Amino acid sequence: MALMFLNGGGMRGGPLHIQLQGAPLLCVAKSAPKYRYFSVGDRFPAMYEVESGGGSVVGEVYDLPLRVLRDHLIPSEPPELEIGIIELEDGAACLATVLRKSFVDAPDLIDITALGDWRAHLATLT
Repeated sequence: MALMFLNGGGMRGGPLHIQLQGAPLLCVAKSAPKYRYFSVGDRFPAMYEVESGGGSVVGEVYDLPLRVLRDHLIPSEPPELEIGIIELEDGAACLATVLRKSFVDAPDLIDITALGDWRAHLATLT
């Protein structure tokens, strides 16, 4: 089992939540305030750790079996994302999908750090 921080379509009610295969939600949480948060072409969100100018990201922490991570989450992730370790607001460490360094300057990134919440960003689109 691993702690997994989800901040996009894998959260409760999201289109990718089924990939969790029933893994239990432990809590709603925020990341430490050291991440830039992007919408990647309004398709999915991506976090990227920075030394300054970051913010907190809202998400959910799940107790995820490594088998589910290997067989369901990782294979379905877009090429812009990879598994990394992030810091939560309380200092705890969690796995999360993060933006690959090679995509930091991609033209379809929209900075949504000020919102820090994927659902809030999606609500601005409708």
